[in-house]
Amino acid sequence: MSAVVSLNPRTGAVRQLLGEEASPNDVSATAGAAAAAAPELQRLGRTGRASMLRLMAEGLEADAAGIVEVADAETALGAPRLRGELGRTTYQLRLFADALDEGSYVEATIEHPRETALGPQPDLRRMLVPLGPVAVFGSSNFPLAFSVGGGDTASALAAGCPVVVKAHPSHPATSERTYAVLAKAASAAGAPDGAIGLVHGHHAGAILVQRGEITAVAFTGSQRGGRALLDLVNARPDPIPFYGELGSVNPLVVSPGAARTRAAGIGTGLAQALTQGAGQFCTKPGLAFVPAGEDGDRLCAELAHRLTELAEPLVVANQGIRDAYFDQVAALSRHQDVACLVDAVRPGGAGFAVAPHVLSVGTTQLDQSLLEEVFGPYGLIVRYGTEDDLLAALRLLEPALAGAVHSEADEVEFTRAAFTALAERAGRILWNSYPPGMAVTWATQHGAGWPAATAPHTSVGVTAVRRFLRPVCWQDVPPELLPEELREDNVAGIPRRVDGKLSVGY
Repeated sequence: MSAVVSLNPRTGAVRQLLGEEASPNDVSATAGAAAAAAPELQRLGRTGRASMLRLMAEGLEADAAGIVEVADAETALGAPRLRGELGRTTYQLRLFADALDEGSYVEATIEHPRETALGPQPDLRRMLVPLGPVAVFGSSNFPLAFSVGGGDTASALAAGCPVVVKAHPSHPATSERTYAVLAKAASAAGAPDGAIGLVHGHHAGAILVQRGEITAVAFTGSQRGGRALLDLVNARPDPIPFYGELGSVNPLVVSPGAARTRAAGIGTGLAQALTQGAGQFCTKPGLAFVPAGEDGDRLCAELAHRLTELAEPLVVANQGIRDAYFDQVAALSRHQDVACLVDAVRPGGAGFAVAPHVLSVGTTQLDQSLLEEVFGPYGLIVRYGTEDDLLAALRLLEPALAGAVHSEADEVEFTRAAFTALAERAGRILWNSYPPGMAVTWATQHGAGWPAATAPHTSVGVTAVRRFLRPVCWQDVPPELLPEELREDNVAGIPRRVDGKLSVGY
């Protein structure tokens, strides 16, 4: 086993030794505790789990100063960004609590007995119930909102599933501090021991996804890491759902009219989007389609100007990300058809600093070798001549988490054509805005096809809970033995579908 080490990415120095990585026996014990907790967490009910999530949010807010201080020391993301991320984390915990109170997510459905064209129909009552213990893998780039207390954990707990989190090595101290808050809140809400657990270590994560107690896996990270875990899951005697959000090259289309009227503004906005969080957003618009000609030239010039005048260094989460970034941009820059708009000069020193790098290519020279995701402040500008050139280039793209179009209100046909092309590939479509960051709502979609994700489900928003639920049908079961959500009097007071018709249930 290796030591669990907290590093300062600004300097590369060791901050703290946190103990040893989890042994196979540790993982076994934690997974076993989660399995033992599953029936009790389900019996806690929607009201009890809603109370637990709200207590978790309150606990995180009470320790906000300490959590943000530790997270900034481990990630270099800055206190303002981390305070915002903590606010997002507590918001989504409360949003899932509200969804539990509302209850429609269980999809309660009742069909009364009656005669049909197929003969007598029995009494049928169906709803979604928890899968069981879920393994959650924290991400490097979001130490709070996509980590121990993030959306995967919140949605799994809301579903009634115990959670075992595999902490990310880029922020182990933040993970431990957050876990302590969540575990205390779970206990205060009456949740069983084992409702939430935490393990550290690469090997521990591999063991975890193979444990028989685990019924689903939620992962946010690289395609390489996700592929390796998916292979382990598929090799199990009982393969289970693996919900991987793996990042993507997210296209942004600029129309001729937008380039003509807003070149400077779009250049500035794109520069901000490429460097937000040091380019470590899975929704970063790393591929921008810009019209050829003078208007596009002005946009590119403004982008380059904004990127070269950055006052603060951009620091990524760990040495592996830094080294991979410079290796990738060096390889891409050697492509014979590209021009370099902004050249990443590797900063000196021991920290994990990077610099922006932007390449440019024409649509006729665009090929798959240029369309790989680069985690960091990198962008590729594709210059197109006609709308047909643009649409042909868009057809080369793999699925993406997000796609954006910047156009003018009178460019309806252009915008519609671009939206159609993007909607065939992207999970979220934006107009005149930039994809980094997203609202956490019932309507949110954060997912797409492979390789952006392993399944088209969302990992953000209320419907993320559906990943950790399975349907069960009760046939001709006496009322007293039914879940309260399916009883005739609707004592639960939730929306239901009864004999084919929706009923609000209040």
